[in-house]
Amino acid sequence: MSERTRVIVADDHELFRRGVIDALRASDDFEVAGECATARDALQLARIHLPELVLLDLGLPDRSGLDVVGEMHRECPISRIVVLTVSEDERALLRALREGASAYILKGIAADELIRALRAVMGGESYVSPTLASHLLREMEAPGPRGPLAELSDREREVLAGLAQGETNREIATRLHLSEKTVKYYVTNVLIKLHVRSRVEAALLAQRASFRP
Repeated sequence: MSERTRVIVADDHELFRRGVIDALRASDDFEVAGECATARDALQLARIHLPELVLLDLGLPDRSGLDVVGEMHRECPISRIVVLTVSEDERALLRALREGASAYILKGIAADELIRALRAVMGGESYVSPTLASHLLREMEAPGPRGPLAELSDREREVLAGLAQGETNREIATRLHLSEKTVKYYVTNVLIKLHVRSRVEAALLAQRASFRP
């Protein structure tokens, strides 16, 4: 049996938190390493357990979850942060992704869909609730007559094509006959040149522009 992904769940609504934990424990993929109801405890648990995955509510009582995303991303880069929230605010969505969140999921999501989304995140993908995708598309209209896509090298365009198809770094590496380390280098260059902070933003920008390598 493969090792389970360690998860921390931070949400001040106990009933919702218990429901998420029950869904995680019903899956063979995840192990709940800790749970809490405050931003302070979330950061402390992340430092102690170094989990692979953190499920984080934005509406924590002691501090904005958006601030926590950025701090946790800097202090615990191993942890992939998934925002679980009721907020459909466009500014919150964009800031969460730019601060380092791997996913932004609305709390109305079904338990089985949540597990699928978390598996995708652990596979190197990003996830945004479908009803919010249009916010990202509006934000990422290419500026200027040429747009940032024109600045990419041929290899960077091939890597971006993989991101747009939801491929992981390993899958891109296999397709292009490169090492995963080299793919990570190209992904970083793509994000810088497109002026985005996450794979999901790059992928949606490519899809919006009907990108072809």
